[in-house]
Amino acid sequence: MDRKVILYIASSLDGYIAKPNDNLDFLSIVEKEGEDYGYASFIKSVDTVVLGRKTYDWIIAHVPEFHHADKKTYIITRTARPDEGNITFYTEDLKDLILKLKSETGKNIFIDGGAEIVNELLKENLIDEFVISIIPILVGDGVRLFKDGRPEQKLTLISTKQFETGLTQLHYKRIDN
Repeated sequence: MDRKVILYIASSLDGYIAKPNDNLDFLSIVEKEGEDYGYASFIKSVDTVVLGRKTYDWIIAHVPEFHHADKKTYIITRTARPDEGNITFYTEDLKDLILKLKSETGKNIFIDGGAEIVNELLKENLIDEFVISIIPILVGDGVRLFKDGRPEQKLTLISTKQFETGLTQLHYKRIDN
């Protein structure tokens, strides 16, 4: 089982991935021509993407085309829908899906959000690595990246990168107990 489950996500310094009403405008403060914060390199290391239906709906509403169309993608949802190309609308148990994917041969598995998916996976200790880009802002309210009520998990720091825009990227790996 050498496939890793990697959370790659941006957060405000105070731990929010969205402001109220799923407002992500604070992410634009670090936009810089020609800077992708390592995303292009990261995305080459994955062949499977897992995200929640709310995150998917936001992407579809704000981006001209789904940017993971070339990857096997699982949208975690409670409402069954027919598959669309490489996209599977998955209504079964998330833990079962992740364990199945990890047992298969392939590249890494990208957890693209949102908070419900992240926290369900944390409760099951199923995220292997965390790449969290900290946006230099305190938004004060919204959707928390990490919710209370999950087990403690020890991490080891792989790397930190700081960028001219003030964004700091933290890369951690879970220490298996």
